[in-house]
Amino acid sequence: MPSCYAEAPTSFVSANGVRFAYRELGPRGGIPVVFFVHLAANLDNWDPRIIEAIAQHRHVIAFDQRGIGASSGRVAGTIEAAADDAYEFIRALGYGQIDAFAFSMGGFIVQDLIVKHPKLVRKLVLTGTGPRGGRNIDRVAAVTWLDILRSAMARADPKEFLFFERNQAGKRAAKDFIQRINERTSHRDSKVGLKALRTQLKAIERYGRSAPSNLSVFTGTALIANGDRDRMVPSILSVDLHQRIKGSELVIYPDSGHGGVFQYWEKFAPRAAEFLAG
Repeated sequence: MPSCYAEAPTSFVSANGVRFAYRELGPRGGIPVVFFVHLAANLDNWDPRIIEAIAQHRHVIAFDQRGIGASSGRVAGTIEAAADDAYEFIRALGYGQIDAFAFSMGGFIVQDLIVKHPKLVRKLVLTGTGPRGGRNIDRVAAVTWLDILRSAMARADPKEFLFFERNQAGKRAAKDFIQRINERTSHRDSKVGLKALRTQLKAIERYGRSAPSNLSVFTGTALIANGDRDRMVPSILSVDLHQRIKGSELVIYPDSGHGGVFQYWEKFAPRAAEFLAG
């Protein structure tokens, strides 16, 4: 296996008529840590410093959802359907149990996954996310379009506005993050198009306007993290998740937004790695 995420080859597995693209890192064997990525994101959007920290001791698998990046098929129209796709992918790789690391929309998908398959996930890391029916989750689309416009005017990557505060520390962290996710210079993933973005935003809107899920069915351990100024998925929803998932740990990073775990990666990466290694 390669030593850094930028060198991880892209592999494929077929499940239920879909050819899923994925990358692996770290020592093989045992229960893997499956990474669930955010809105309009592909395999290239993961912070390599976080993946690499966890992969020092764990087998890490990141994958493209159906219709995203190099995966075939049409983008799932609901979060529930995305969770079903994820289950098919995991089973196609031959795993009956996983640990999961999720960010933002990936956290929505994982929650639906554990509700449908309570025994599938043993350990769970939820970052920058919130529960089904959480307050203002249905407004993610409005925040997204506004920040895409702001970033276009500034000729910047939208994630600089969506994930980080526009203060000195936030701007510096944003630039560093964008540099890290662009370390891979060859065999990069296919970009996510506007149609896929719209489909996922509609799915998130439905998720935000639906009835809460019963997360008490999850009996594993969970680590929940966010910044204290998340505008996309309000930070208070991380507290809500902490209250819903019995025995979970909660960490909130100061003066940071939706990508708080990326801004504070030097603190968060070893903490997440320790949690998943225990």
